[in-house]
Amino acid sequence: MAELGEDGRLPPVNFGHTTVPSDEAAGKTHCEVSVLNGDCGISENMMCSGSPLTPGSQTGVESANISVGPDAKSDIPRRSSIIKDGRQRKERKKTVSFSSMPTEKKISRVSDCINAMVDGSELKKVRSNSRVYHRYFLLDADMQSLRWEPTKKESEKAKIDVKSIKEVRTGKNTDTFRTNGTYDQISEDCAFSIIFGENYESLDLVANTADVANIWVTGLRYLISYGKHTLNMIESSQNNLRSSWLSDLFDEEDVNHNRRIAICAAVQLIKKLNPGLKNVKIELKFKELHKAQDKSGSDVTKEEFAEVFHDLCTRPEIYFLFVQFSSNKEFLDTKDLMIFLEAEQGMAQVSEDTSLDVIHKYEPSKEGQLKGWLSLDGFSNYLMSAECHIFDPEHKSVCQDMNQPLSHYYINASHNTYLIEDQFRGPSDVTGYIRALKMGCRCVELDVWDGPDNEPVIYTGHTMTSQIVFRSVIDVINKYAFVASEFPLILCLENHCSVKQQKVMFQHLKKILGDRIHIDPPKLEDCYLPSPSELKGKILLKGKKLDTNCTASEGEVTDEDEGAEMSQRMSIESTEQQTNAHKKIPLLKDLSDLVTLCKSVEFKDFPTSFQKQKSWELCSFNEVFATRCACDFPGDFVNYNKKFLARVYPSPMRIDSSNMNPQDFWKCGCQIVAMNYQTPGLMMDLNIGWFRQNGNCGYVLRPAIMREQVSYFSANTKDSVPGVSPQLLHIKIISGQNFPKPKGSGAKGDVVDPYVYVEIHGIPADCAEQRTKTVHQNGDNPLFDESFEFQINLPELAMVRFVVLDDDYIGDEFIGQYTIPFECLQPGFRHVPLQSLTGELLPHTLLFVHVAITNRRGGGKPHKRGLSVRKGKKSREYASMRVLQIKAVDEVFKTALLPLREATDLRENMQNAIVSFKELCGLSAVANLKQCILALAPRLTGHDNTPLLLFNLTDPYPNLELQGLLPEVLKKVVTTYDMMIQTSKTLLESSDSVYERILQTQKAAMEFHENLHDLAVKEGLKGRKLHKAVESFTWNITILKGQADLLKHAKSEVQENLKQIHYSALTCNLSKGGAAGGSSGSTDSKGRRSLEAIPEKATGEEELTEEEN
Repeated sequence: MAELGEDGRLPPVNFGHTTVPSDEAAGKTHCEVSVLNGDCGISENMMCSGSPLTPGSQTGVESANISVGPDAKSDIPRRSSIIKDGRQRKERKKTVSFSSMPTEKKISRVSDCINAMVDGSELKKVRSNSRVYHRYFLLDADMQSLRWEPTKKESEKAKIDVKSIKEVRTGKNTDTFRTNGTYDQISEDCAFSIIFGENYESLDLVANTADVANIWVTGLRYLISYGKHTLNMIESSQNNLRSSWLSDLFDEEDVNHNRRIAICAAVQLIKKLNPGLKNVKIELKFKELHKAQDKSGSDVTKEEFAEVFHDLCTRPEIYFLFVQFSSNKEFLDTKDLMIFLEAEQGMAQVSEDTSLDVIHKYEPSKEGQLKGWLSLDGFSNYLMSAECHIFDPEHKSVCQDMNQPLSHYYINASHNTYLIEDQFRGPSDVTGYIRALKMGCRCVELDVWDGPDNEPVIYTGHTMTSQIVFRSVIDVINKYAFVASEFPLILCLENHCSVKQQKVMFQHLKKILGDRIHIDPPKLEDCYLPSPSELKGKILLKGKKLDTNCTASEGEVTDEDEGAEMSQRMSIESTEQQTNAHKKIPLLKDLSDLVTLCKSVEFKDFPTSFQKQKSWELCSFNEVFATRCACDFPGDFVNYNKKFLARVYPSPMRIDSSNMNPQDFWKCGCQIVAMNYQTPGLMMDLNIGWFRQNGNCGYVLRPAIMREQVSYFSANTKDSVPGVSPQLLHIKIISGQNFPKPKGSGAKGDVVDPYVYVEIHGIPADCAEQRTKTVHQNGDNPLFDESFEFQINLPELAMVRFVVLDDDYIGDEFIGQYTIPFECLQPGFRHVPLQSLTGELLPHTLLFVHVAITNRRGGGKPHKRGLSVRKGKKSREYASMRVLQIKAVDEVFKTALLPLREATDLRENMQNAIVSFKELCGLSAVANLKQCILALAPRLTGHDNTPLLLFNLTDPYPNLELQGLLPEVLKKVVTTYDMMIQTSKTLLESSDSVYERILQTQKAAMEFHENLHDLAVKEGLKGRKLHKAVESFTWNITILKGQADLLKHAKSEVQENLKQIHYSALTCNLSKGGAAGGSSGSTDSKGRRSLEAIPEKATGEEELTEEEN
């Protein structure tokens, strides 16, 4: 058995590092600003050793405005963290930053966790009476008990025997935490609970930092697993999978069998294993080791090589996670890995073969591969692989319905594509088209003017931009048009040429592009444009068109001249705005005939467009005018874009080629928002990120609420969207890897002080941002460990942006960013690859995060929960129908009131019961039911490992059956579980009939749609009242559709929950009537067959779809 040192400490073992704070630092770490969960614990003025907190106490943590300095005089353009209104942040004064932990001591593995616990830490002890006490906690040197001081109890009573500890919970997941008045001030990442004794009592603690909490949680879990044998396990684990793997690597390099290799070879070997490390850092670590050993010479021994690898290549945050899921704390076997993949990573149909595939792919040691074990290094390899990328691989290829009308899609568009710098003096180049088309752009611009030698040229008129030949641009477009996407490409042809050179333009277009140009005229009876699928491989010309009755070879049309707007702004031709407004120019009929589905017309107002505009006619909106339409007529703008294409181009004031925020116009349904591709920054990040979600094909299907003919949506909504269930996004920023110094920084050295912003972009109700604390002087592996929560009201239009900035910058603060649509997020532990300012991937530069998406908040006082987890029937908000004051229609909508109420009750009762069960399992609302059953499993087993309760899987609704005398503490578990199953059963058995009744009301109401205007007039409604009646009708239909969809989703959720219970019971060997020890990959159990027998009837879906279209 290993011996303790003279001071009662375990001998150190190197294994990477994190840090433990010194006594002086305890309780003094703080965040620079007050953000959600940003403060690790409770502020000092709330605390005292003897005096408890009272519920009304103030935190003393004041919020501060975060601002970013102005652009430096540098060639590298700078960005602010988030620009909602296009304005730069004010200059921020230099601040003092604190890292999460000082560097006096380092944690390398469990022995260091135990040593830190023996030394002790100051923790906050939370009581259910809203009191919080500072106490000093330490582990006895014999590792048999946990003590705290000072205390009024006898010393023998102020302790917990390690053997009595049942489990260690992370987060605020006990009744004590949930009912504490300081709940909102306690960081989820710093809180943990020790559950002990036969009555499952809880000792609820808050560490000063998440790192300290991780140390205690990891150490205690190890002690629970091995008890008095902990020391033996620590000693024996030094000859683990990693050691044998590193030994083999070293022996391969030691070709002369000298038991040593040259330092340069050792450096290169570690660099090969961890490419993100710098050679200088690895070499310096070897030299420091040699100096500490008073060693001469530069050769490296096997032990030295292993020690430096341990120190540089172990990521403590992954080690803590590894211990959490490893049943023996040394490696993950196939069952451990199955549980991790299924419960945490959300992987479906996981079997032991799935686990073995992961092990064979990522485990570096031969022994691990042979035995089916995944070591810490294999686990790290897996988490850093493409499989754990935050972006859902399903969206890397076209995954959306491409058969909707063209107006139902957002289209990736470029403004003045030929420019590669600013709008006024910048050069023009064909590379602008190549770059845009390769990036998936589906709408490019050609501003064509008369050129020398009878060859038309492209440039911005009335400016000093250079010129490129029209023919060469068409050649490039022909070559690259369908390299990135097979879907239609729109050429915005702004024609300013004479008829003579228009003939040359026509010849080039026909000769070079040929049959690719779509020339079939639109059918007059068509109310919508064709779909992208129908137009695959086709090029659509957008431009002016002569009247259909024109028989001459040429005619006249009004001029489109965006360049004139800009030149007038620049005061070069101050009178031109008036003369250009309705200037007539000649147009060749042959060229006019090439324009079919995208005829340019002038926008007058919405009523005129609704009455007269054809589906193939397209209006262009100046950014300023489009913004005014979005503000003054948000509903009309959305309805306009359901049928017609709208193109928005940047304000002429943007002579520096800066970009508008595309979200401002996407929320109105505008399909073509033209961006200056040559200008990097936040706005281009949003554009590039947005179009990734459908295989980067340049087309993204708009949200259903913005496509349906009858639906209510306002672009400026600052509340939840009717008929759409808000989602809660939970993001934990865990750590970073290999952050480089900002590219434009004037600071010396490579040290950075990083912090992370998480931004949400979408409709106004969703826009938000949160930031982490700053980690001082650590860009290699900064640990943040901070959790944030965002409510997303319209998930289909939301984007998440991660931005890493340097808090100690000179000239430039931007380190990297990554922007991803909400719909593309993968849940679980994920790595985020950061990109540079210009969009290139930063090598080996990553964020490590945890993502969860739920529809409920958990914990805390009910009135503080936002989307409350428990809404009783009296306080429940039911969907309401608006009164139209049209009697016949109002009578129809009244028939929906009862089924809408029933639908809400079915959903709320089921979700409330699930949240109650999660809380009883000691988990938050973020958890799924697989995790709940896995967490509950140890409690369902008696002292002799015989089950106290079993899940009966022969029933479609698995019930818990007693196997003997049940302890009092488990009776509440059974009651809560039974309630969850009962509410789920009620929903499944009642949902179809309620769904059908809602659908019938919707169909009956839609029969009035076409004649609604006439009915309203008959009732005497006119003017504002008439408009209000039409709006109320749309609102009611949206509510009916939305509530029907929510009920359908709730039914799917219940079926998924039952599957999770079923699979988890098999995994934990707690099943009756299922295959013992089975996995979710197996399909031969009776229980699973009976599960499939649950009725799944899609009632009325086909009719609803027809009605929508």
